[in-house]
Amino acid sequence: MHNGYGQRNFNSRMNLKLIKHIITKKPYSYYFLIIFFIYMIINIILSEFYITVQYIPYYLETIKWGLLLFSTLSSVIIGLLIAVNINLMILRYRDSKKLNVKLTPIGFLLGLSTGICPACITGLFPFLFSLFGFSLLTLPFKGLEIQVLSIILLLISTFLLLKENKDCRI
Repeated sequence: MHNGYGQRNFNSRMNLKLIKHIITKKPYSYYFLIIFFIYMIINIILSEFYITVQYIPYYLETIKWGLLLFSTLSSVIIGLLIAVNINLMILRYRDSKKLNVKLTPIGFLLGLSTGICPACITGLFPFLFSLFGFSLLTLPFKGLEIQVLSIILLLISTFLLLKENKDCRI
Protein backbone atom coordinates (compact mmCIF):
# COMPACT_ATOMS: atom_id res chain seq x y z
CA MET A 1 0.00 0.00 0.00
CA HIS A 2 1.24 3.42 -0.90
CA ASN A 3 -0.78 5.81 1.23
CA GLY A 4 -2.72 3.45 3.47
CA TYR A 5 -5.74 3.54 1.17
CA GLY A 6 -4.53 1.15 -1.50
CA GLN A 7 -3.64 3.89 -4.02
CA ARG A 8 -0.67 1.96 -5.48
CA ASN A 9 -2.78 -1.19 -5.93
CA PHE A 10 -5.49 0.87 -7.62
CA ASN A 11 -2.98 2.44 -10.04
CA SER A 12 -1.47 -0.97 -10.84
CA ARG A 13 -4.89 -2.40 -11.60
CA MET A 14 -5.74 0.61 -13.77
CA ASN A 15 -2.43 0.25 -15.64
CA LEU A 16 -3.03 -3.45 -16.25
CA LYS A 17 -6.59 -2.68 -17.35
CA LEU A 18 -5.29 -0.04 -19.77
CA ILE A 19 -2.66 -2.40 -21.21
CA LYS A 20 -5.29 -5.14 -21.57
CA HIS A 21 -7.54 -2.62 -23.31
CA ILE A 22 -4.93 -1.59 -25.89
CA ILE A 23 -4.07 -5.23 -26.62
CA THR A 24 -7.53 -6.80 -26.75
CA LYS A 25 -10.08 -4.16 -27.74
CA LYS A 26 -10.79 -3.06 -31.28
CA PRO A 27 -9.30 -1.05 -33.01
CA TYR A 28 -6.26 -1.16 -30.68
CA SER A 29 -5.89 -4.92 -31.01
CA TYR A 30 -5.51 -4.48 -34.78
CA TYR A 31 -2.99 -1.69 -34.29
CA PHE A 32 -1.10 -3.84 -31.80
CA LEU A 33 -0.82 -6.81 -34.16
CA ILE A 34 0.02 -4.70 -37.21
CA ILE A 35 2.72 -2.73 -35.38
CA PHE A 36 4.23 -5.89 -33.87
CA PHE A 37 4.37 -7.75 -37.19
CA ILE A 38 5.68 -4.74 -39.11
CA TYR A 39 8.46 -4.30 -36.54
CA MET A 40 9.36 -8.00 -36.69
CA ILE A 41 9.36 -8.02 -40.51
CA ILE A 42 11.55 -4.90 -40.65
CA ASN A 43 13.88 -6.43 -38.07
CA ILE A 44 14.15 -9.73 -39.97
CA ILE A 45 14.79 -7.94 -43.28
CA LEU A 46 17.34 -5.44 -41.92
CA SER A 47 19.26 -8.10 -40.01
CA GLU A 48 18.94 -10.54 -42.92
CA PHE A 49 17.89 -13.20 -40.42
CA TYR A 50 16.04 -15.02 -43.20
CA ILE A 51 19.48 -15.81 -44.67
CA THR A 52 20.92 -16.90 -41.33
CA VAL A 53 18.05 -19.33 -40.73
CA GLN A 54 18.93 -21.20 -43.91
CA TYR A 55 22.37 -22.09 -42.52
CA ILE A 56 21.28 -23.26 -39.06
CA PRO A 57 21.09 -26.95 -40.10
CA TYR A 58 24.73 -26.82 -41.27
CA TYR A 59 26.03 -25.36 -38.00
CA LEU A 60 23.94 -27.17 -35.39
CA GLU A 61 27.00 -28.11 -33.32
CA THR A 62 28.57 -24.65 -33.27
CA ILE A 63 25.49 -22.54 -32.59
CA LYS A 64 25.28 -21.05 -29.12
CA TRP A 65 21.64 -21.97 -28.57
CA GLY A 66 21.27 -20.01 -25.35
CA LEU A 67 22.44 -16.83 -27.07
CA LEU A 68 20.21 -17.43 -30.10
CA LEU A 69 17.11 -18.21 -28.00
CA PHE A 70 17.66 -15.28 -25.61
CA SER A 71 18.21 -12.83 -28.45
CA THR A 72 15.17 -14.10 -30.36
CA LEU A 73 13.01 -13.84 -27.24
CA SER A 74 14.40 -10.35 -26.60
CA SER A 75 13.49 -9.29 -30.14
CA VAL A 76 9.93 -10.52 -29.63
CA ILE A 77 9.70 -8.67 -26.29
CA ILE A 78 11.01 -5.49 -27.93
CA GLY A 79 8.39 -5.84 -30.68
CA LEU A 80 5.61 -6.31 -28.11
CA LEU A 81 6.78 -3.33 -26.06
CA ILE A 82 6.97 -1.13 -29.15
CA ALA A 83 3.41 -2.10 -30.06
CA VAL A 84 2.22 -1.33 -26.50
CA ASN A 85 4.05 2.02 -26.50
CA ILE A 86 2.66 3.11 -29.85
CA ASN A 87 -0.87 2.10 -28.82
CA LEU A 88 -0.48 4.11 -25.60
CA MET A 89 0.68 7.08 -27.68
CA ILE A 90 -2.35 6.70 -29.98
CA LEU A 91 -4.67 6.53 -26.97
CA ARG A 92 -3.02 9.57 -25.40
CA TYR A 93 -3.23 11.52 -28.65
CA ARG A 94 -6.93 10.68 -29.08
CA ASP A 95 -7.69 11.87 -25.55
CA SER A 96 -5.59 15.02 -25.31
CA LYS A 97 -4.44 15.77 -28.87
CA LYS A 98 -0.88 15.89 -27.53
CA LEU A 99 1.79 13.60 -28.90
CA ASN A 100 4.57 12.72 -26.48
CA VAL A 101 6.78 9.91 -27.74
CA LYS A 102 9.07 9.54 -24.71
CA LEU A 103 11.80 6.89 -25.21
CA THR A 104 10.00 4.72 -27.76
CA PRO A 105 12.03 5.83 -30.83
CA ILE A 106 15.32 5.15 -29.03
CA GLY A 107 14.15 1.67 -27.97
CA PHE A 108 12.91 1.04 -31.51
CA LEU A 109 16.26 1.99 -33.09
CA LEU A 110 18.30 0.03 -30.54
CA GLY A 111 16.08 -3.00 -31.16
CA LEU A 112 16.60 -2.73 -34.90
CA SER A 113 20.33 -2.16 -34.50
CA THR A 114 20.80 -5.61 -32.98
CA GLY A 115 18.47 -7.52 -35.26
CA ILE A 116 17.03 -10.86 -34.23
CA CYS A 117 20.40 -12.32 -33.29
CA PRO A 118 23.10 -9.75 -32.48
CA ALA A 119 25.90 -12.28 -32.94
CA CYS A 120 24.81 -13.24 -36.46
CA ILE A 121 23.47 -9.94 -37.77
CA THR A 122 24.40 -8.76 -41.23
CA GLY A 123 23.19 -5.81 -43.23
CA LEU A 124 22.93 -2.08 -42.68
CA PHE A 125 23.72 -1.56 -39.00
CA PRO A 126 26.87 -3.69 -38.79
CA PHE A 127 28.13 -1.83 -41.85
CA LEU A 128 27.47 1.53 -40.19
CA PHE A 129 29.06 0.36 -36.93
CA SER A 130 32.12 -0.94 -38.79
CA LEU A 131 32.73 2.54 -40.21
CA PHE A 132 33.54 3.57 -36.63
CA GLY A 133 35.52 0.40 -35.87
CA PHE A 134 32.76 -1.08 -33.71
CA SER A 135 31.18 -4.50 -33.82
CA LEU A 136 28.50 -5.98 -31.59
CA LEU A 137 30.73 -9.05 -31.23
CA THR A 138 33.30 -6.95 -29.34
CA LEU A 139 30.84 -6.51 -26.48
CA PRO A 140 31.08 -9.02 -23.60
CA PHE A 141 27.65 -10.52 -24.28
CA LYS A 142 27.84 -10.22 -28.08
CA GLY A 143 25.26 -7.45 -28.40
CA LEU A 144 22.66 -8.76 -25.99
CA GLU A 145 23.45 -5.68 -23.88
CA ILE A 146 21.90 -3.50 -26.56
CA GLN A 147 18.72 -5.60 -26.60
CA VAL A 148 18.46 -5.48 -22.80
CA LEU A 149 19.02 -1.69 -22.88
CA SER A 150 16.28 -1.40 -25.49
CA ILE A 151 13.88 -3.43 -23.31
CA ILE A 152 14.69 -1.27 -20.27
CA LEU A 153 14.11 1.96 -22.21
CA LEU A 154 10.83 0.66 -23.62
CA LEU A 155 9.67 -0.42 -20.15
CA ILE A 156 10.50 3.06 -18.80
CA SER A 157 8.67 4.61 -21.74
CA THR A 158 5.65 2.36 -21.08
CA PHE A 159 5.66 3.38 -17.42
CA LEU A 160 5.82 7.08 -18.34
CA LEU A 161 3.05 6.72 -20.91
CA LEU A 162 0.87 4.84 -18.41
CA LYS A 163 1.51 7.57 -15.88
CA GLU A 164 0.33 10.17 -18.42
CA ASN A 165 -2.69 8.07 -19.41
CA LYS A 166 -3.99 7.57 -15.88
CA ASP A 167 -6.86 9.97 -16.52
CA CYS A 168 -7.73 8.87 -20.05
CA ARG A 169 -11.01 7.28 -21.02
CA ILE A 170 -10.98 3.58 -21.88
